Amino acid sequence: MKIALLSPIAWRTPPAKYGPWEQVASNIAEGLVEKNMDVTLFATGNSITKGKLQYVVKMGYAENPDIDPKVWECLHISHLMEQANQFDVIHNHFDFLPLSYSHLIKTPMVTTIHGFSSPNIMPVYKKYNQSNFYVSISNADRSPELEYIATIYNGIHKDEFTYRNTSKDYLLFFGRIHPEKGTYESIQIAKQSGRKLIISGLIQQQEYFDSKVKPFINDDDIVYVGNSNPKERDKLLGEAFALLHPISFREPFGLSVAESMMCGTPVIAFNLGSMPELILDGKTGFLVNTFEEAVEAVENIKSIDRKNCREWALTKFSREKMTEGYLQVYNKILNL
Repeated sequence: MKIALLSPIAWRTPPAKYGPWEQVASNIAEGLVEKNMDVTLFATGNSITKGKLQYVVKMGYAENPDIDPKVWECLHISHLMEQANQFDVIHNHFDFLPLSYSHLIKTPMVTTIHGFSSPNIMPVYKKYNQSNFYVSISNADRSPELEYIATIYNGIHKDEFTYRNTSKDYLLFFGRIHPEKGTYESIQIAKQSGRKLIISGLIQQQEYFDSKVKPFINDDDIVYVGNSNPKERDKLLGEAFALLHPISFREPFGLSVAESMMCGTPVIAFNLGSMPELILDGKTGFLVNTFEEAVEAVENIKSIDRKNCREWALTKFSREKMTEGYLQVYNKILNL
C-alpha cells in the first residue's frame, strides 16, 4: 500500500517544540513505516522521517517570517495533488483546504479532523463529505452535520515518555498560553493548593500572558520555563505531582493529557469536550466542574496509582493502536 501523508507546514514534522498536528502526522507516518507500509510524508524540508520525504519549502512559516503562509500552503498541497495517482491513499492532516482538490483526483482521501477552528469552515466539510472519508479524534468532537468513517484517538510514541512511579511536589501547566487553555486558572489553583506551579508552553496570546500570567511569575512558586522541547517535556510531565488542565472550551483531544498519563502523571481537568474520553475519573486523574473542585482534587491526587495512568495511556493512546486504527480505515476504503 502506497500512502501519501500530508502534514501542515507551520512547523517541522515532528515539531522541535510546539506543533500538535505535525506531531500526530509524524506519529502516524512512523507507525506506518514500522508496519512496512510505503509512506511518503509531505512536510517541510527539515522534517524527519524513516519514510520518504517530499517538500516545497525548507522551513515552516511559523519559523520563517519571510515566507507567506498562504502562498506556500498552496504550493505544498498542490505538490501532492499533482502526483496523487502515484498513491493508493492520501491521508490529509491539513484541515479543509485539500478537500477542494478531491473531485479532481481519483485517489481516495482520508481527512483527520483535528477540531473545527470556526463554524465558518463547515460548508467545505459538508460539500465534500460524500466523496471523502472523515476521521474524528474523539467522539466529543464529532459534528452532527457530518458523517465519519471512524473515531481514532491520537497516539503517542511510548518510548518518548518515561514512566516514573514517584513524583516531585510541583503542579504543571503544559500547553499553549491562551485564555481557553486556563493558564491563569492553573496559577490560582496552585496558589490555593499551596503548591509550586511550573508553566511550559508557547505564548499564543501575548496580551493575555502579559496581563494574566506574567504578573504572577516570580521564579519561586510560579515559574515559566518557556516552550519546551521533547526531552524537557518528558522530564516536566514525568516529575509533576499532577498536570492541571482547566480548559474553558470543548477541546477536541488534548495531547498533553495523554502524554502526561503516559509518564504516569495524573491529570486534573475541567469536564469539557473530550476530557471524559481521555481521563478515567478517580483512576487516572479527576474531572472537575469548578475551581473549588480542582483545588480539592489536588489534595486527592495521592489516591491515584501512577501505574494506572501509564497502563491506561498504553491501552488507549499508543502510536501502535492509532496506526492499527488507520490501517483498518485504509483497507476499508480500498475494499469499498
